[in-house]
Amino acid sequence: MPAWVNLPNLLTILRMAMVPVVVYFIVEGRYLLAGWLFGAAAFTDILDGLAARGMGVNTQVGAYLDPIADKCLLSGVYLALAWAHLVPWWLVAIIFGRDIYILAAVGVFMLWTPVRQFPPSIWGKVSTFVQICTAILWIAHTIFGTRVLGEISSAMLWPCVAFTVWSAVDYTWKGIRTYRKY
Repeated sequence: MPAWVNLPNLLTILRMAMVPVVVYFIVEGRYLLAGWLFGAAAFTDILDGLAARGMGVNTQVGAYLDPIADKCLLSGVYLALAWAHLVPWWLVAIIFGRDIYILAAVGVFMLWTPVRQFPPSIWGKVSTFVQICTAILWIAHTIFGTRVLGEISSAMLWPCVAFTVWSAVDYTWKGIRTYRKY
């Protein structure tokens, strides 16, 4: 069996496989199922990291797949939520804009420097966590429709935007410092 086949990577692959199902349920208006599956998929993000560290099986494949799985899950969920008119499109544009910006920067680095490892920053992880919490709150508000959940989910838009933008700024600063070394 290849070295990359391990529990953490299988959890990451499971998260990627859950994306189209979660998106489908959101678009079809089956928010309770979507919420449970999204929560389970998001939980695999925690589990794969814990398992990788606990089992000592950090692999290059996992280092590449984990952020891809996160981006697929969050991008898919936010696109579906906007498509269903549950979150504003401008939020999706900010989240996608950050991800496209980071991908473009990585592409430039790979073309012009020998840098090949792009470790996640603490602000990138916080941004992912806040994006997950925001999506869960919007799905919960859609399911339960309470005024309190509506106010909380609306208020969460701003920390979500702030951490998303701040993580892009943080990656930019790290990128500039790294580029100056070469």
